[in-house]
Formats: sequence, C-alpha cells, structure tokens
Amino acid sequence: MGGLLSSCDSNDDVSCPEDFSGALTAEEGQLVGSWALSAIVSDTALDMTDDGEVNPSTDFFAQYGDCQKDAIYTFGTDRSYTFEQSQNTESCDNAITLDGTWRLASNQLSLVSGCSLQNNVLEIAGNGQSLSFSGDFSVRDVNGALTDAKITFTYSLVPQV
Repeated sequence: MGGLLSSCDSNDDVSCPEDFSGALTAEEGQLVGSWALSAIVSDTALDMTDDGEVNPSTDFFAQYGDCQKDAIYTFGTDRSYTFEQSQNTESCDNAITLDGTWRLASNQLSLVSGCSLQNNVLEIAGNGQSLSFSGDFSVRDVNGALTDAKITFTYSLVPQV
C-alpha cells in the first residue's frame, strides 16, 4: 500500500500517529475478516519472469511466484489488523508480518503500524467480496530496467470456515 507518513519535532523525537480506536461504522463492518491477494494488474506491460521468453504482460499476479502471491490482510472488529506475506507457502525467504490498527472512512483505508500511517483509496466490488487499491511504483523488469507503472492490487474475501 502506498502513502507512508511520519513526522519529527525539533527535539528529534519521532511523533507517531495514534492507534485508531472506537466502535466500527457500518462502512467499516464490511472489511472485517481475512482478504487474500487475488490479482495484481499494471497499466504497463512488463516481463517479470526469467523464463527465456520475451513475454511482457500487465498481469503481474500470473508472473509472480507462490511466495509473492501469498499475502493476506485480516481486519478485526477491535480495529486491529494483520498483514502476512509468505506465511502460508513453504520455503519463502522473506516472510513478513505487520500489525496495527485500521480505519475506513469515505472509501479511504488508513493503517497505523509501528510509527507509520498508510492511506489508500479502496474500491469495494463484487457485493463486498473484493477490494482494490492502486499506487504508482517503479518496477524492475527481468532485464533490470526500471519502469514507472500504476499497479492495482485486488484482495478477495476469504470465506469463514
């Protein structure tokens, strides 16, 4: 997700954003649960695979390995959230777990984790079964060239068991 913000005062003390608290709104209630990464689409076709073929695509998800595709957000009713990447796939080198608090207002998802604040405009579709957000990134292709691209990440609601 994009939009990392933090600030410092003149005493070099870091001023961290406060955790979100309070009851969820009806809008926020639709996010409660786990959301698995289901699509990554770029506005620019790039070749991300070292497969010996020149085959650029805007479908980054199809070009990524299992470890990169293994990403899940879990949003709790107590405003806690967890982001896990490469936790459910074996032999992943860069497993990540982040946690913090969250708020959704006017389709803007705000996440506080550690001493950072991220803000992303969400599009919720499929009768609340998928959510998407976009950001601008510099992407390195298989040949090492950097290209600026707008990338949309889509997460699908994981059915509760």
